Amino acid sequence: MQAQSLLKDLEDTVPANEKITGAFKSTRVINAHSIEMLHKGNLDFRIMHRFSPVSTGIKELYGLDHASMRISFDYGITDNTTIGFGRSTFRKELDLFIKTRVLQQSTGAGAIPFSLIIAAGGLERPKQPFNTEDSSLTFIDRSSYYVQLVIGRKFNSAFSLQLSPIIVHTVTPFNAGDDKTIFAMGGGTRFKVSKRMAVTLDYHHYFGTLNENNTDPLSLGLDIETGGHVFQLQFSNAVGMNERAYITETTGKFFKGDIRFGFNLSRIFKTGKHK
Repeated sequence: MQAQSLLKDLEDTVPANEKITGAFKSTRVINAHSIEMLHKGNLDFRIMHRFSPVSTGIKELYGLDHASMRISFDYGITDNTTIGFGRSTFRKELDLFIKTRVLQQSTGAGAIPFSLIIAAGGLERPKQPFNTEDSSLTFIDRSSYYVQLVIGRKFNSAFSLQLSPIIVHTVTPFNAGDDKTIFAMGGGTRFKVSKRMAVTLDYHHYFGTLNENNTDPLSLGLDIETGGHVFQLQFSNAVGMNERAYITETTGKFFKGDIRFGFNLSRIFKTGKHK
């Protein structure tokens, strides 16, 4: 009896397994997927807005006269699986994706030191009537695909870091000399500066052959939590906001003033029954 009591006491001292959440306050760092997931039954209505370069000056109100936008709806099928689709004004592309969490960072018994996400998606641009080259392209010819791993960790309440390697395949690149398949190594980070605000960074470096004007997408942002909203202010050199666009068609030179102001607005709606 004494031995059983001792074992019971030892079991009670082992901390329970606790899952870690809130590494990022949104399912997107800025452009790229984050390690965060939607809860089952939650619908995320998201507006991503990117203005023209601030270097256009006062005549264009520092870029505010023109903008590119992506509107999307993401839905949590389960706590570990999210699906979504969106529409971008840039290239008029439609995109859809599925995102699955394989591992979730946790503490206590059987602790897992990091979270692991797999995301995969497809993109389709419609035929442009004014573009004669499009007339001969089939649905498959106008499509693109990607698969991405997201590996991240919340180190403490203020700092989170992730790596996000991605492969993007474009069946018919817009530039004849571009590689159809491009690999990029990405990274994202979040640093909390107050109870409701955090600084974020989103960056990818691509490997392969793209147009000589292409460069790496880099975005700096400020996350602001306001009740059911997460409002993300940002400065970026990328005009496109889907995976194909920001990986293979970013031409702005961030450190030469080709910076676009923008924002992401996310509103979560809870559907179905919740405990």
